[in-house]
Amino acid sequence: MNNSADSAVMQDDRQLARGLARHCARYKGADLRQSLLQILTTVVPFLLVTATMWYAFEHGYWIALVLSVPTAGMLLRFFIIQHDCGHGSFFRMRFANDMLGRAISLLTLTPYSNWRKAHAVHHATSGNLARRGSGDISTLTVREYRELSPGKQRLYRIYRNPYFLLFLGPPYLFFLSYRVPFGAPVPFREAWPGVIMLNAGLFILYGALGLLVGWLNLALILLPAIMMASWAGGWLFFIQHQFENTVWEKGEEWDFHDAAIRGSSYYVLPKILQWFTGNIGLHHIHHLNGKIPNYRLQECLDASPALEGMSRLTILESLKCVRLALWDEDSNKLISFRQAATI
Repeated sequence: MNNSADSAVMQDDRQLARGLARHCARYKGADLRQSLLQILTTVVPFLLVTATMWYAFEHGYWIALVLSVPTAGMLLRFFIIQHDCGHGSFFRMRFANDMLGRAISLLTLTPYSNWRKAHAVHHATSGNLARRGSGDISTLTVREYRELSPGKQRLYRIYRNPYFLLFLGPPYLFFLSYRVPFGAPVPFREAWPGVIMLNAGLFILYGALGLLVGWLNLALILLPAIMMASWAGGWLFFIQHQFENTVWEKGEEWDFHDAAIRGSSYYVLPKILQWFTGNIGLHHIHHLNGKIPNYRLQECLDASPALEGMSRLTILESLKCVRLALWDEDSNKLISFRQAATI
């Protein structure tokens, strides 16, 4: 295909993306009744499940471990609500969003203000090769990887190893990295106060619980659920942008709407998983308009056949993405190290 034909296709894609953005804009804005209902349907089941875990702990630890699975799901759902607060989409008033977002931080271990600022940068730069590194999973092009020294290539391969990136990485992020703001995309002076406040809150809350029920008991009850929630959250963040036909562009070639719709996946999940994950699998819609609350994403999708068919990724297809690690600028695809060795 010649350059003029490529340019025409690109223009058509961008016009389609802008049209879909106009469609999505009709669904932005919080509905107080639905927001309050979602809080109720998250808090009540969470309290019931955790209370049952405490009770079951004395009668058989295996029961508590089984209940860690839905507890982890509820923690993930809390994170999605906090995420919406960060976008200013869960309530109409910023004060209400910020208050709820900071309160949920005690459960998600995520410093709300810092994460909100870093995540805004992620939305503004997603898929832009010239602005990588803020809120993204580090991704090199094939050319950049080949220009590295052998030692740095090994380090990158370790980082992109699924066991490191998806198994060790998420707990490290939530338990350790979020406790100290070094290396965060937010300036240190802005990041530190929020981190100190959250760390103090975590110390008081979980310190009191530890004194009340015993430190070992507290760890045995809460750690499995928190670990599973971190793994699930890490996987979702990975698969939302790290798939074969995602989009990375340079400079003027990058377009916000096109990168949002083609560079973010529509992760097709069973309804129960969609409920626990707050519809975040409809990530292409979320990147087109971050002001759409999670409880309206499905409504927006259902009203657009075009959105239904774009960037679809099933669970089975997503498992094949774990080895993808390098962006090939020639084929415009994310490829594995093995594939890169053959080109």
